[in-house]
Amino acid sequence: METANAEPIECQLMVIGAGMAGMSAALFAARRGISIVQAGLTGETLYASGLFDLYGVAHGSTRDLIDDPWQGLRQLKQTYPQHPFCRVSNNQIRSAMDGLTDFLGHAGHPYAGYPDRNARLITPVGTIKRTYRVPETMWAGVQALEEKAPCLIVDIHGLRGFSATQIVNTLKPAWPDLRAASIDLPLQNRMGPKYAEHIARGLEVEAARRELAEAIRPHLGQAKFVGLPAILGIHDSKGVHHDLHQMLGRPVFEIPTMPPAISGIRLKEAFESHLPQIGVKAFYHHTVHSIHRQANGRFVLELGRTEPEMTVVAEHVLMATGRFLGKGLVAERQGIREALLDLPVCQPENRSCWHRQQFLDPKGHAINLAGIEVDDRFRPLNLDGQAVYENLYAAGSILAHQDWIRTKSGTGLAVATACGAIAAMVNGLVDS
Repeated sequence: METANAEPIECQLMVIGAGMAGMSAALFAARRGISIVQAGLTGETLYASGLFDLYGVAHGSTRDLIDDPWQGLRQLKQTYPQHPFCRVSNNQIRSAMDGLTDFLGHAGHPYAGYPDRNARLITPVGTIKRTYRVPETMWAGVQALEEKAPCLIVDIHGLRGFSATQIVNTLKPAWPDLRAASIDLPLQNRMGPKYAEHIARGLEVEAARRELAEAIRPHLGQAKFVGLPAILGIHDSKGVHHDLHQMLGRPVFEIPTMPPAISGIRLKEAFESHLPQIGVKAFYHHTVHSIHRQANGRFVLELGRTEPEMTVVAEHVLMATGRFLGKGLVAERQGIREALLDLPVCQPENRSCWHRQQFLDPKGHAINLAGIEVDDRFRPLNLDGQAVYENLYAAGSILAHQDWIRTKSGTGLAVATACGAIAAMVNGLVDS
């Protein structure tokens, strides 16, 4: 184990955070040949649905659903000039999203989607969701929904959080040729309790896939598509998906499950395994215990698990520390503070203004727009509106003036702002 007294690790860029913004920033920087150290906890990724939302609901609304995210973003930029999306062009965002899915495709987790519109797919509670990119293992579900084709939804006895009957009962009025079936898995009877991760890892063995196909086959009837919970493997989901398609003789698709989800495990393991292969020096179970800036402008950071174990000296720092769940922002009685450098936080005047009286108020809650204000180069601003440091950047959900949950734009915001921050940093290096 390295200690804080060992020789410091030097790099051009320190990425703090291992959520989607941090991972995207590390990816984009590595592809530009920048030396990177990244630290953060990847546990939050386990709660990811695997769907990549770009922009699905108009900002400031809960009812204006977006089919064309690019047109939606153009309108957003005209109406809300402070939104972080305004600092990145649509061409940059498109290129960044393509870059992320290209990376994941090479890591064994390909994605699919339409070029210029959101896809629609079913959720584990039987509702319809719009999203920009879906794992390829889920794409046949988009096609089945669009065609309203005869379709069989299958669940597994004992697997909690997923009911084929609930999905079918909710959707059947609009999708008459939808049927439900529940099956037993001999594989799982041998393994004991039925957990999604156990099933997914078990299905990476061919014999288990055949058992699953045999259990489904008697229920097929006239179904042209078969939907399953997202359990089709972890490291080889593409292979498991292909084999089931061949065994059943019709397209098979996964349906996102409630978190923590297999799709989140896939993303976590893909990033952890493949980012180091392209040059990212990763410490995914470490956090930053302290940070200070030297007179020469470089940052010195102490990293470790429960206490400092190593020192990193970085020419630039990108903060992708998230909001309250990621602990980038901390809510206290006196207000909201930024946890790492005590940067100014754009926030309501006092706690009484954080929330509206009604939880589901269509105007949303002011606290959801709180965060760090940045300039056009994604550098955090001080109270005078000037960059705190010329070599400090921020990206992702910690940024102010956005409500990624309500606008269904979590991945889009993370990827777009990470792309913008890295581009600004690279341009600064060229200018200097």
